[in-house]
Amino acid sequence: MNPRTNTPTESLRTPALTDAEELTCDVLVIGGGTAGTMAALTAAEHGANVLLLEKAHVRHSGALAMGMDGVNNAVVPGRAEPDDYVAEITRANDGIVDQSTVRQTATRGFAMVQRLESYGVKFEKDEHGEYAVRQVHRSGSYVLPMPEGKDVKKVLYRQLRRREMRERIRIENRVMPVRVLTAGEGEDRRAVGAVGFNTRTGAFVVVRAGAVILATGACGRLGLPASGYLYGTYENPTNAGDGYAMAYHAGAELTGIECFQINPLIKDYNGPACAYVANPFGGYQVNRHGERFVDSDYWSGQMMAEFAAEVASDRGPVYLKLSHLPEESLSALESILHSTERPTRGTFHSGRGHDYRTHDIEMHISEIGLCGGHSASGVRVDDHARTTVPRLYAAGDLACVPHNYMIGAFVFGDLAGADASRYEAYEGELPQDQLRKAHELIYRPLRNPEGPPQPQVEYKLRRFVNDYVAPPKSGARLSLALEAFERMRGDIAAMGARTPHELMRCAEVTFIRDCAEMAARASLARTESRWGLYHDRTDHPRRDDASWFHHLDLYKSPSGAMEFTARPVAAYLVPVDGFAPAGGRSRHIGEVHPEPVATAGAREAAPVALRREPTAAGTAAHPGQTRTRRPHLACSNSSPSQKTSLISPCSPST
Repeated sequence: MNPRTNTPTESLRTPALTDAEELTCDVLVIGGGTAGTMAALTAAEHGANVLLLEKAHVRHSGALAMGMDGVNNAVVPGRAEPDDYVAEITRANDGIVDQSTVRQTATRGFAMVQRLESYGVKFEKDEHGEYAVRQVHRSGSYVLPMPEGKDVKKVLYRQLRRREMRERIRIENRVMPVRVLTAGEGEDRRAVGAVGFNTRTGAFVVVRAGAVILATGACGRLGLPASGYLYGTYENPTNAGDGYAMAYHAGAELTGIECFQINPLIKDYNGPACAYVANPFGGYQVNRHGERFVDSDYWSGQMMAEFAAEVASDRGPVYLKLSHLPEESLSALESILHSTERPTRGTFHSGRGHDYRTHDIEMHISEIGLCGGHSASGVRVDDHARTTVPRLYAAGDLACVPHNYMIGAFVFGDLAGADASRYEAYEGELPQDQLRKAHELIYRPLRNPEGPPQPQVEYKLRRFVNDYVAPPKSGARLSLALEAFERMRGDIAAMGARTPHELMRCAEVTFIRDCAEMAARASLARTESRWGLYHDRTDHPRRDDASWFHHLDLYKSPSGAMEFTARPVAAYLVPVDGFAPAGGRSRHIGEVHPEPVATAGAREAAPVALRREPTAAGTAAHPGQTRTRRPHLACSNSSPSQKTSLISPCSPST
């Protein structure tokens, strides 16, 4: 309806498949955020003709749209060593890492800091002119503040618009790809372009390219925030898993999808409390008694498990404590926290009558998401950002380079741009069957303009994610999730749209559904608990290195089924105590089938009474009394950094 006249809005007409606008380039970059911008710049510097597609506008798109207050992984010579950083990321990820990729960030990160500085990005310096790197973790100093970090995206955009870059880089804003095009069969299969549409005009757009770089960010709109707002997510809400779905349907392998991103947030405000910024000033995470409780020495799933346990205990709620700090520190924190990442933060506190001098900041836990940059869920890449499909690359939060953060996104964007620049535009015939399927995916909602609107369908889908996929996980709940996501295909097919913008949102719902199924199936496949809160299986509560010291890769089989392979962790470049990759051959798992959940127990059997454990007083619990389960923390069998004082040590898994 037209909101001013209360009359029906005329529906957009579906463009013919043959009316596509065709674009050609050597290197196609999809996504104009952190990694995509750097990929485009580097590819152009290497002589390639680049096309950069962004479904919003490159000037203010991506996770850095509103800036960044600092970087978490700057390995500055003299303050940290690359091997120490690689070891720390390995411990944080319970040993399941490809160290060759993490090492690229460790060894190339400082040069990237200097490159960004040459562009005009400002990093904090001390009185001697040295980088003011601060220590948050016990084993290294990697946090480098950015005093004017709110301008970082503007600085990058200026680089794209330099005259010499404009000659090589064509930017098409408001164009949303939905599928990567591939040509060839078997080992000869390769990426040759993409297909999408204009989010303002609805025009059908086809791109032929020599190589394709996916840089579309995390899947931030997976779980539903506690607020219930579809777009009130921790991650940039425009990042709906576009690249995850495109990589999957192009035949690329994804890995670690069962390792979710979960973050500590400000209660009722889906923004980070920014302990990374506050801790160097003397801020701490504490329980309601003012006691510091986090024992894990790295921001990881184990740390989040400790956080969740404290929130759920009688020592909760949990706070970021700043009220004890001197005025000088508080003023500095306000100038940082209220101007970058979430500029509405100051307004939020002010609206409640809160001030850091009088109120500590209550914290909570975010919805789940998929993000290589903050956990380990992403497209499988090698140390040059290549995926398992030739000429298809992935960089940034989309790629599985654990805990890669902003500097890693820039590094892998640079690596992808350099490697992809070797290829020239594809000259063969584009695959008509793939074009037809993409056309159907994009414009199907126009055939049913009165169908269920996207917000309702998306809310329903993401509510199922919260109910059945968010940890603590179990085989039964994950199986119910798969049934729900299969039913959702019908709801999604029935969605209605009238405008190009609504088409964009409908396409995003298909990406979210794909990611939800990946998350549920991968979580069902890994029959152990690992990464603390990120993959907490109540029906498999122990870490099982004997069976599961493997990457779990998923891919789309030729029949269209989602299948899995357990891939042994490669030999480490940097030894880490407590972990010893044995190598070996990959184990084909195939499809993962849900558990029987149609009935509660055997259909033909009558219910039986539950045998209850005696209470502390030696009597059975009252029939109406519910036994509470202590918040589960995944057991740690090796690394000292994973130990917690909140539970008794777990015995080694058998």
